[in-house]
Amino acid sequence: MKIIGLTGGIGSGKSTIAKMFEALNVPVYYADIEAKKLMTSSQVIKIKLISLFGKKAFVNNKLNKPFIANIVFNDKNKLKLLNGIVHPEVEKHFKNWVENQKYTYVIQENAIIFENNNQNNFDEIITITAPKSVKINRVMLRDQVSKEMVIERMQNQLSDLYKIERSKYVIVNLDLSKSKKEVLLIHQALLK
Repeated sequence: MKIIGLTGGIGSGKSTIAKMFEALNVPVYYADIEAKKLMTSSQVIKIKLISLFGKKAFVNNKLNKPFIANIVFNDKNKLKLLNGIVHPEVEKHFKNWVENQKYTYVIQENAIIFENNNQNNFDEIITITAPKSVKINRVMLRDQVSKEMVIERMQNQLSDLYKIERSKYVIVNLDLSKSKKEVLLIHQALLK
């Protein structure tokens, strides 16, 4: 079974493309969604997060996302420490998930494959990209945040060019019908 990484910067449309693969019956693991679930369900992670961020990290036994996000987007060291807590648990969870799949290949949708230096864990990588202005507008609409906040988040990620140069496949996600055609072509290549 091949393990494929699907990545791209914030607002590139990774989830949209991942859903296109899912529509072709490809098993897709959404690393960010699973990480958030684990941050609430795993006692190991919970204890470490409280130790790192204090008791405000959880409110009414629920992860205080805005509180943590505000800290990590302004403190790269805290972001690194957060990733060091969460990502090993996500990796374990992903490996267990893969063992239960029966398809020719599986996809892990993950925004920070290269940032975490995990590219060698994948047989191939697909990078999703779009022009910066399009990505900014998408995130402003989706998250109801300012342009400045989106740009700040983008600065915590590696450039699209860096990811593109290290990926086997690239989808410029501007036109959904074109993106679907590219997904089909990649799908057929991965089935071989």
